[in-house]
This record gives sequence, C-alpha cells and structure tokens, in this order.
Amino acid sequence: MGEDEKGTCGHIRPGGNEENRDTGAALDPDRETKYAELFKQLDLNKDGRVDINELRTGLAARGLHRGEAEEIVLESDINHDGLLDFQEFSQYLRAHEKRLRLIMDRDGTMTIDWNEWRDHFLFNPFHNMEEIVHYWKHSHMFDIGEQLTVPDEFSEQERRSGLVWRQLVAGAMAGAVSRTGTAPLDRLKVFLQVHGSTSRGINLWSGLRGMVQEGGVVSLWRGNGINVLKIAPESAIKFMAYEQIKWLIRGSKEGGSLRVQERFIAGSLAGATAQTIIYPMEVLKTRLTLRQTGQYSGMADCARQIMKTEGVRAFYRGYLPNTLGIIPYAGIDLAVYETLKNAWLQRYCVDSADPGVLVLLGCGTISSTCGQLASYPLALIRTRMQAQALAEGKPKLTMLGQFKHIISNEGVPGLYRGITPNFLKVVPAVSISYVVYEHMKKVLGVGY
Repeated sequence: MGEDEKGTCGHIRPGGNEENRDTGAALDPDRETKYAELFKQLDLNKDGRVDINELRTGLAARGLHRGEAEEIVLESDINHDGLLDFQEFSQYLRAHEKRLRLIMDRDGTMTIDWNEWRDHFLFNPFHNMEEIVHYWKHSHMFDIGEQLTVPDEFSEQERRSGLVWRQLVAGAMAGAVSRTGTAPLDRLKVFLQVHGSTSRGINLWSGLRGMVQEGGVVSLWRGNGINVLKIAPESAIKFMAYEQIKWLIRGSKEGGSLRVQERFIAGSLAGATAQTIIYPMEVLKTRLTLRQTGQYSGMADCARQIMKTEGVRAFYRGYLPNTLGIIPYAGIDLAVYETLKNAWLQRYCVDSADPGVLVLLGCGTISSTCGQLASYPLALIRTRMQAQALAEGKPKLTMLGQFKHIISNEGVPGLYRGITPNFLKVVPAVSISYVVYEHMKKVLGVGY
C-alpha cells in the first residue's frame, strides 16, 4: 500500500485524491504486484488460469472457508468458462477491495488497521458491514467450568434462522468435552476445598493417587455426569433470561444497543437467574463428586437421600456465596480481558489490529485466573456449604459462620485451599473448549 494510503493505527485514510478513491486499487502498482503474486500462488498447475479446485485449496491454506470459492468464481468469471484468468482475478479483487473500503471508511474514524482487514477479507465475499460483524461476532468461545456471566448476543435474523440453538449446542459440546477432560482436577479441587485442614500435606499427585486407590481410575470422574448435564439447561436459561432483561432495560428504544454497564448488569442478572433454577444440580454435583464408593447408586438416589435426610432447603445450601461470587468473577474477568487485549493492540497495532488466537487464549486464561482469585473464597465457602450433611456434632454453618471457622482454624490460606488444581485446569480447559467449539461450528454449519 502506498504512503498516501497508510493511516495511523487509530484511523484509516483513503487514497490521497478523489481519482484514487473512485478507482479503488487500480492506480496502485504495489497492489497490482501483490495481486499478481496471489494469482501465481493460486495457479498450482501454472497454466495461467485458476480453476475452482485450485481456489478452494488456496482458501483452505489461508484458513478461509472453501465454500466461498463458488461465489468468487460466479462473481468474477466474466466469460463464464469456469476459470479465472489474471484479468478476471484482479478485477474481482479491485472491485471487492473498493467495496470494503467504502463500507469501512464512511466517517473516516475507524479504529482498525486497513491492511489487516483488507488482507483477511479479500477472499471473503461479504457485501456489507452487517455480514462482516456477523462473521467476527461468534468467533471464539471458552468454557472452563465456571459461571460465565455475559451470554452471547444474537440478532433477530440469527434467531429466525435457528443459528442461536446451533451456537448453543456447539458451546454445550465444547463445554462437555472440556469439563470431561479436566474432571479429575475438578474433583481434586472440590476434595481439597471441603476437607480443609484434614487435607494439609496432600499434593496434586497424592490426592489423585488416593482417589484412585479408593475407587479406581473411574472415580476421578465422579460428579462429571451431572456437571456436563447441567450445561445445556443453564446455557438456554441464561440466554433467554438475558434477552428478556435486555428488553426490559432497553424499554421503548427499539433496536437500540446497550451500554457496557447495562450489558454487565443484564448478564449478571441472567447468570443469577440461571443459577437459581439449576442450583440444585450444583449441590448434587458436589455431593456426587465427594461420594465414597457405594454411597449413592446414581443421581436420582443421591437426590432422594438428600431430600429424605435434609429436606428441600439442602438443595440451596451455599446459594448466597455462589450468587455473590458472580459479581467479582465477572467484573474482574471482563475488565482484565479487555485491558490486556487493548494493551496488546496499543503496543503492537503497527503490525496488526487482530490479536490472533494465541493472544486471545492468553488474555482469556489470565483474566479468568484473576477473576478466580477474587471470587475463590466465596466459591470455597459455597462448596463447603453444599457438602454439609445433617449429622450429629456437625452443625450447618452459615456463610459468615464458614468464613469465621476457616479463618480461625486454617488462616487466610484456608480460603484458597484447592486453588492449585483449579489453576492447572484453566489452560487445558480453555484450549480443549476452543478446539471442540471450532470443530462443532463446522459440523453444525455455524461457520461463516
């Protein structure tokens, strides 16, 4: 791109004169050279023409969808011979790049780097900004088994097309595989949280070895069944509640967008709503995770025994610290994620305006870790309250009672018991979730 067309990282400037603006890329020899290089790379058999198979291969090599090849050929094949010569190829790129420039620089105040967006979308035949946003909107989804608070947002068109439920299914599958893969670490975390001072001296390996000795290798996945089972209803309830709460906040502003703080409030309330409805499953998960061999025959038996010996209220033990924990986790997680991502962009945006998958994974891992540090004491108290059984000599402590008991008997470190395996599962959980989610999007046709 010529010097006249290079803007700062915070702004995009079109060509230096009206002629250049109107003709798009036609007057830039550097760009024409780049088009020639691209054509040469795509022309695998070097016959001076690119067929649809060569185009599909080229798109796949650039991480783009092979299905776009048909639309590119239909739009640019002037003589309708099913092949693209260089003239047809370069004419398509010039017209497509001009269209992108007009879409993206209507007010001249873009906060992205034109080079990066141009290079990515050059072979993606989107026709307006809505389609571009539609592509980027649902690119990433991380599930680490915690209570994520801000559900995804979908347009009216996406809801009518059924994309919402395919997206939720993809996310649920990613969460299921991710949680199953890290279930042994999750069970060890719960064990260390609940047993408190009696678990001192138990490290990662001795804890896992002890669970295997007690119930075999399969015991490492105790409680995972219901942990996976609750993903789907929780996601669906959270999404529906989020949509209703957004509608109430937005009021009569039809189609108006919510401010960041309004989205945070709506997301937190939606998360609390979902947790209120599925919380009994959380209690069952904790009890099943901690059970000894032969204690319960299954989920139904566990629920029946809790109801018989402790009553309905036992299914909501720990609800208050669980709900309170949503706020610090969500606030810090979102704030740290945005801060890290923006700091990276400010430092490296000269070269790129897209952080990339690895940077996003890193930001997500660090922000989640910070969020857990802030909310972990409440999560520990919640788990201990969930695990309390009606037994003589063991009174059921309130949230404050648990806090005082932990401080007096275990000190401040006791509030973070079990956090090591919790941290260890973040990176594999995020990575597994991302890989499975991307695969499921392709299977379910959610890709763009």
